[in-house]
Amino acid sequence: MTNDNPHAPSGANSKLKAFFHKESTGGVLLLAATICALLWANSPWQAAYEAFWHGPAIHFAVNDGLMAVFFLAVGLEIRREIHGGTLSNPQAAALPVVAALGGIVAPALIYLAWSSDHAALRAGWAIPTATDIAFAVGGLALLGKRAAPSLRILLLALAIADDVVAVLIIAFFYSGGIAWQGLAIAVGGTAFALALRYRGVQNGFAYVLMGVVIWIGFWRAGVHPVLAGVVLGLLTPEALANKMEAALHSWVALGIMPLFALANAGIHLAGLGAGAESLPLITSIVLALVVGKPAGIVAATALAVRLRLCQLPAGMNWRGVLVVGCLGGIGFTMSIFIATLAFSDAALLAAAKLGVLVASIAAAVAALVIARVVRLRAPA
Repeated sequence: MTNDNPHAPSGANSKLKAFFHKESTGGVLLLAATICALLWANSPWQAAYEAFWHGPAIHFAVNDGLMAVFFLAVGLEIRREIHGGTLSNPQAAALPVVAALGGIVAPALIYLAWSSDHAALRAGWAIPTATDIAFAVGGLALLGKRAAPSLRILLLALAIADDVVAVLIIAFFYSGGIAWQGLAIAVGGTAFALALRYRGVQNGFAYVLMGVVIWIGFWRAGVHPVLAGVVLGLLTPEALANKMEAALHSWVALGIMPLFALANAGIHLAGLGAGAESLPLITSIVLALVVGKPAGIVAATALAVRLRLCQLPAGMNWRGVLVVGCLGGIGFTMSIFIATLAFSDAALLAAAKLGVLVASIAAAVAALVIARVVRLRAPA
C-alpha cells in the first residue's frame, strides 16, 4: 500500500499507479466472479451452488470470517489516510468527506421516498449508500489518459470516507441487541491491544490474537463481528500497520472480495419478480445509486466550494466531479454485504442483490459515456 498524500514526493506517483493497477485487477476478478456466480446459480447445477455457498459453514466463513479480514484492510487504509494521507490535512480531507456525505444522504432519501409504500423495504435504506473501491477504480481505469491523477485521488479518498460511514452504519443500525458480557470481552481485547501499542510491541501475531478476541466479543455481544477488523486496523502501530496493509492488499483484492462475490452474487433469476415488493426494491436501489449518488456528490461539493469550506484540487474540474459522482454509484461489495444484513427474506435479498448489480453496471456505463460526451481530458 502506498501513501496517497497529494503533497508526497514524486516517487509516490509510481506507487500510486501500482496501487490503482492492483485495484483495477481486483475489479476484473470481481466482475468475473460475479458473472460466474450468476451463470452457476441459473444453470442446471443451481442446487449445487445453493448447497455449497449458502450452507451455514461456508456462509459463516465468508461473510463473518473472511469479511473481517476485508474490514481489517479497510481499517488499516483508513488509519494510513488519517495519519499521513489524503485525510491527514483537514482542508485536504474536507472535499472528499463532504462529497461522501452528500453521496450517502441523497441515495438514502431517494430510496426511502421511492419505497415509502412498502414497510418491509425500509430496512434496506443503507444499501445504496456505499461505494465499492475496487469496481469504482476499475471503472476509472477504463477512462485511460482522460482520468487526471487528481480524479483518482478524489475517488479513492471519497471511497475511504464512504467506508468509514458504512462501518458506522453497520455498527449502529444493523447489529442486534447488545449482550453486555460479549461487549466486555471486546472492550477487554481493545484495551489489551492499546496496551500493546503503548508499550511499542511490533509483533503482528499479538495484535491478530487481540483481533480474534475482539471478534469473539462482538459476535457474542450481537454486534456484527466483522467490525473487529476495523477496530484492529485503527489500533495497529504505524510501522506494523504498513507491513500488514502491504501483505493483506493482494489477498483481499484478488482473493477475499472475488470469493465474497462468488458466494453472494448467485441470484436465481427465475421467478424473481413474482413478489409484489421485488420490483419496487430493485427500482429503489437503481434510482438511488445511479441518480442519487452523483446528484448528492456533485451538489454537496458545489455547496462546499461555494461556501469556501474547501476547493477543487489542482487539475480537477466540474466535469471530473460528475464522473467521480457516477463512479460512486458502483456499490457492489459493501452494498451487497449490507443487503445480507438488511433482509432475511430470500426473495427480498435476491431482489436487492440484483438491484445492486444492475445499478453498478448502469453507473459504470454512465461514467464512461459522460466522460466521452463532455470530452474529459487530463491536463498535460
